[in-house]
Order: sequence, then C-alpha cells, then structure tokens
Amino acid sequence: MPPASTLLDSFVALRRHGRKALAVLLDPDDFTEAGVRDLLARVAAQPVDYFFVGGSLVLSAHQAALVALLKAHSPVPVLLFPSHSLHLDGPADGLLLLSLISGRNPEFLIGQHVVAAPRLRASGLELLPTAYLLVDSGRPTTASYMSGTAPLPHDKPGIAAATALAGEQLGLRLTYLDGGSGALHPVSAAMIAAVRATVDAPVIVGGGLNTAEKIAAALAAGADVVVVGNRITEEPAFLAEAVAAVRGAKKRLAVSQ
Repeated sequence: MPPASTLLDSFVALRRHGRKALAVLLDPDDFTEAGVRDLLARVAAQPVDYFFVGGSLVLSAHQAALVALLKAHSPVPVLLFPSHSLHLDGPADGLLLLSLISGRNPEFLIGQHVVAAPRLRASGLELLPTAYLLVDSGRPTTASYMSGTAPLPHDKPGIAAATALAGEQLGLRLTYLDGGSGALHPVSAAMIAAVRATVDAPVIVGGGLNTAEKIAAALAAGADVVVVGNRITEEPAFLAEAVAAVRGAKKRLAVSQ
C-alpha cells in the first residue's frame, strides 16, 4: 500500500489502486493479555493491515489495556469500532465514526454521536465517518439486538446499494457492510457487488467470513477491506489462512489489470 498521510487516505488508496486489505476485529470481552500476545506474534509473521477494537456490548473494562498492548508491540494501525459513546477509551490511532443508516433508531444515527462529540474532539483520534449497514445473516446478532434495529434483507442488494449511496451523499466517507458478530452467513456477493457498483467510497465487509473461500468471495465481489473476528479469536491459526486469502485476491487482481 502506498504511504498515506491519514488513515482515511489509506482506505481511499485501497479503493483507488485496486488493493485489498485485512482487518482483524478484537472484542475486549474475548481477549486475554496472553491471547493478544500470541496474536501479535502471529501478526509479525503474517502481517495484517488494521486492528479494529470494539464490540456490540463490551462488558469488560479491558479495552484501553488491549489498545495499549497493541500499540506497544505492533505498528499496525488501531481503530476503535464503537457501538456506544462509552466505548471510546484507549490510545488508538483512529475511530470508525459509525452511523447505523440501515436502521431507524435515532440513537445510532445521531444520538450517541452528540453525546460523544466533545470527547471525540478532545481525544485527538482521527475520525472516519462511516456508513454502517447491518445485513441479515440468518439469525439475530448482538449488533441488531443492542441497536434495536432490523438488518437489511440479505437478498435485497438494491436496498443496500441505495442505502449506501444515501450515506455517501450525506458525506460519510466509508461504507461498512456487516453481518454482525457470529453471523451464520456472510454478506452475499450480489450485495457487495451492488454496493461496489453504486458508491465511490471504500467498502468494508465483515461478519461470517470464517473460511478462506468466503474471504476470497467477498474480495472478488468488490470489498476493499475484509474484517475477520470470531474465527481468529476461536482459532488463532486461521490468521495465516485469512492473510493468504487476501494475498491471493491481490495477485488475481494484479493479473487481471
């Protein structure tokens, strides 16, 4: 990836140059210090592009310590992935400022943002305004339950594309399609392709990407960044497969250009 002056620039560069990237999502409730150190050792051998830190609930007080540990031992950028204005702690590099535009709950469209705004201004974090779309993944997820919103129908790519376009027109700089933590099925290739064809913003896809084949399919459909969380938490060795899948997608894209 070419040098970028900001985190947002790095995402835009992916889109502009047809690159692909991998983000590892770490839920503070699920990681111990030993687990993080093991992951960092693996990342040293199998480099990733971003760490996302957060979750839909975050019951523990471990987030700041987790972020500090990542920053102390890895050059990989750390972005907070908050679901609430309370989840803003930790010396991260930036924050995905999520607006849940797939739902109609004003708390997650603007309410929590108003509460957080003074803290965010004082935080020094780079803010990345992000259109966040929850997509039905075959079963209820913590994200849909905690947000009190219905996810987008999985078989309605046109609705997802129009929603993402509205977010872009409102000035949101990234688009994030998410099946939610523990998704039974990932976001469909048809939906990713429809969104990719409609918006200029970099497209991030997560939820249910628990095999190399699913990661490859999401990237082939147009995702610029894939996010893997649960599978790596449960089976750290899967990191190598995820990295290989992203590298394979980069090679295929280079050959086709």
